[in-house]
Amino acid sequence: MTSRLLRASLGSPGYDDMRATLRAAGATTVIDSPQATVTAAALPLFRDGSGGLEQAVRVTSTVPVTVALRVGESTVDRATVTDRADLWMPEVDSPIDVTVEVEGHGQGTVRVAPQRKWTVHVVHHSHLDIGYTDRQGVVLRNHLDYLDSAVELAAETDDWPDDSRFRWTVESALPVRHFLDARPADAVGEFTRLVKAGRIEVTAMPFQLHTEACSVDELHRMLRFTDDLRERYDIPVTSAMHTDVPGAVVGFVDALAASGVRYLSAAHNWAGRSVPFLTGGQELGRPFWWRSPAGNRVLVWFTDTPHGMAYMEGNVVGLGESFDAAQGLLPGYLLRVAEHAVPYGREAFGWSGLPDDRLTKTPYPWDVLHLRVQGGNADNAGPSLMPPSVVRAWNERYAYPRLRMSTNTEFFVEAEQRFGDRLAEHCGDWTDWWADGLGSGARPLGYARRAQNALRHAETLHTLAGAPSGVDGTYDKLGLFDEHTWGAANPWHDHEDGFDSGGMQWARKCELAYSAADDAEDLRRAGAHRLGAEHGRPDGALAAYLVANLGPADRTDVVEAFLPASTVPLDTHVSIVDARTGDAVPHHEHLERPEEWPTRPAGRRLWFVAADVPAVGQARFDIVAADVPSPEPVELAAWQVENEFYRVVVDPTDGAISSLFDKRAGRELVNAGGYARMNQYVYERYSTAPHINHLSGHISAGTDPEHADLSLLASRAVGRRPTLLRAHRTPVGETLEIELSGDGVDWLRTTISLYRGVPRVDVTNRLYKQGAPAKESIFFAFPLATGAPAAWELTGGVGGPDAAVVPGAARHLTPVRHWVGFDDGELAVAWATLEAPLVMFGDLYLPYAPFPPTLRPQPAEPGTVYSWAMNNIWDTNFPAQQQGETTFRYAIASEPAGDPAILGPATAASFTDPLLAVPVSGQGDPPAATERFATVDHPLVRVVALGASRRGHDLVAYLASVAGSAVDTRLSVPGMRAAQVGTSLERDQRPLEVRDGETVVSVPANGFIAVSIDRVTR
Repeated sequence: MTSRLLRASLGSPGYDDMRATLRAAGATTVIDSPQATVTAAALPLFRDGSGGLEQAVRVTSTVPVTVALRVGESTVDRATVTDRADLWMPEVDSPIDVTVEVEGHGQGTVRVAPQRKWTVHVVHHSHLDIGYTDRQGVVLRNHLDYLDSAVELAAETDDWPDDSRFRWTVESALPVRHFLDARPADAVGEFTRLVKAGRIEVTAMPFQLHTEACSVDELHRMLRFTDDLRERYDIPVTSAMHTDVPGAVVGFVDALAASGVRYLSAAHNWAGRSVPFLTGGQELGRPFWWRSPAGNRVLVWFTDTPHGMAYMEGNVVGLGESFDAAQGLLPGYLLRVAEHAVPYGREAFGWSGLPDDRLTKTPYPWDVLHLRVQGGNADNAGPSLMPPSVVRAWNERYAYPRLRMSTNTEFFVEAEQRFGDRLAEHCGDWTDWWADGLGSGARPLGYARRAQNALRHAETLHTLAGAPSGVDGTYDKLGLFDEHTWGAANPWHDHEDGFDSGGMQWARKCELAYSAADDAEDLRRAGAHRLGAEHGRPDGALAAYLVANLGPADRTDVVEAFLPASTVPLDTHVSIVDARTGDAVPHHEHLERPEEWPTRPAGRRLWFVAADVPAVGQARFDIVAADVPSPEPVELAAWQVENEFYRVVVDPTDGAISSLFDKRAGRELVNAGGYARMNQYVYERYSTAPHINHLSGHISAGTDPEHADLSLLASRAVGRRPTLLRAHRTPVGETLEIELSGDGVDWLRTTISLYRGVPRVDVTNRLYKQGAPAKESIFFAFPLATGAPAAWELTGGVGGPDAAVVPGAARHLTPVRHWVGFDDGELAVAWATLEAPLVMFGDLYLPYAPFPPTLRPQPAEPGTVYSWAMNNIWDTNFPAQQQGETTFRYAIASEPAGDPAILGPATAASFTDPLLAVPVSGQGDPPAATERFATVDHPLVRVVALGASRRGHDLVAYLASVAGSAVDTRLSVPGMRAAQVGTSLERDQRPLEVRDGETVVSVPANGFIAVSIDRVTR
């Protein structure tokens, strides 16, 4: 037989301890003897009596007893109690003491107070993990079967009382999208009929997201299916669900509002080190209004019960199990919610607990409740007849609480009508506590982030060429990569099925990022060739390029172009001429000869600096014959590089940047007294064991960050033994490359580049990661000699030290899109990242709750940015290890008296919006020497992309703002004759006055909007 020594793992918990808390809620011991222990509790449970409402006193006993309930001298009820029984008394309007007489054992008293008459909306759904419990394809096929079952269960309960009829809320709409394409017309018709009848609700999000991984345009585009449902099937979509992930970006509000969504049900899972109660979360009441800086807002319900089963609250209280289970648990839950800050204590999975004197949260004040329930106690559980059966049996027996099978929206409509005008409003980012997991898949994440930018360019180039872009499918791939399930429950296994299919799940997840990156680059190149084919080569030129700047501002930057040997033979010397001035532009070239690399196209790679290329525009550069070849690189002996703007010195003893001197400002940008060196490689190991499911949800460094135990930090090491690989000067600029060794990697190579005429320092770190299951992190340190950051880019917003955040948001890490800006009044400094979004400011924080600082530098270093490039601290869902070559690109720039909100995007544009060399290949007239495709005149507003219209217009200009308030900008588009402004999905449009191809557009604070444009016929 099985040994009694064996025990269950520390993985996903059962409910026993939590349920014990609910069963004991409000209980007073009236008899405590060796023969019997009897308790009594006044619960929020009512029935209709002959003289009016009666309320319950629940009596429990360890042995069978007969109990009488007396109010004064009158016995109001009597019952035999074998385990528990409800005795009834007339409803009270003020607290009274009631006698509980236990025959043969004595008597005691219990305080009976007025109780709330609850309405509980039971929202039946399935939390969609695309993976985790099984391979992705299996999960999605199961969810289509769930929709079939939901239709059948709805029919089965058609003749039940309305409150108990089966209703189903589709938490994530992707299965519906597949269902509508995969089922016969009759099944689709019945499904849509039930949706319109309110028996099934389809919510807005296609799946659940780590929203920090999304670009703003990606986040908005994922909601286009919401519009498709409305227009193709007349399906209303008014609410969204955000499940499992404990947090979301501020831009989420605008994306939901742009698609017509007013309500958001959030179920934050605290498992895995989330401690919002330490960062203001106790101040967050529910529901609340969540407002974006743009002025959009959604009404948010969130499950604030502190445990990892937040989206299964209804399962904990028995609603998915049986009427008897619910009868024993739900009243105690309602009492705890009404009287306590949180309904559970340390027994709840994911709750590290607080002493009572630190629990300041006020109990839930309302008598309407939203309870999610699944058909089983697991992610991806299917629909069940049990919840409506429990509701029917409950309502037949009790007057209150009144249970109703509801849809998500139905709850919100009642809540908003009853107390919506009395709810608190919060603004800002609701930073995801699990965003650290993005660093566990750094290489595919980097590919996905590159693809996000390339897709914008692809769409714009195709639109300019008058061709469909075909970007939607690639956006779908990016969205599925950013979906919150990154691997199996046990990601270290490589089985074919179930919770252990981690290898297969992660392989498919990675492929989404890698194929999206290839697709995006293919589309970008296709768009470039289509645009280039619109024009012919200029007379006298061997070739020509349109250098397209799709970034936020006019700029001077380096361009890379490929000139095929079939266009210009390799033995022909060439020069590059700026068509605007007729001047030759210095360039550097590298020949790719077929005899040296026969598997790649023969030709030459050209690098040159294009000056003053207009934003969302182009400048033409012609390739002409030259008498002499381009100069060969000049080798440099020193460990430094410089241009007109900066001098960068690398310390040969440790390979870090010892000086980054700004020549214009006459200032050193490196904090020489910092604990870390500039661009220093930092490797940490932690003393937690690998391959133990949910271990991090059980481990804590204490409850007080100021007095935390740092023993979980096992070791910290830095890069060492630098070697100078090359240092050279070309006509384009200077480059230095070094190699280091370090713990956790086979090698680390750093390239520092400065280009002539470009006020920016580019740093590229490539490393070859050793795969290891040990818990670890990799950082790159950037100790800047500035004050604290003034602003940073978020998805759909701008963060900053004074920017509003939703109470309870994570504070120890900051996921940024691409840039951080600093400003000390004299000098603005920008730091930018392409592949690595996670940063820590001023300190390295232990990645275990309560996330204490580990350095506490004296004096403080508010200007230090630690880029958290890679980690392996998760023990479920995220990859168990990562390995191989991975690239991380950074940029630093400064400007005297500059605006960090302008300098930041301009600095990041070097890799988010690189200048693109579009080959001119057509037969018509040559292109103009320079041209602007679309122009805005406000420095804090940019044209993000030009795209196809969903509403039949000629094109759409997507505008985004980093301004902290609404601003007006003049938008100019050649040939524009009419324009309408609306949401990103072209909803709620209003006409704009257009004169001579120009219009004035009001852009909300941090807004993302669409201007639909009609042009004159060419």
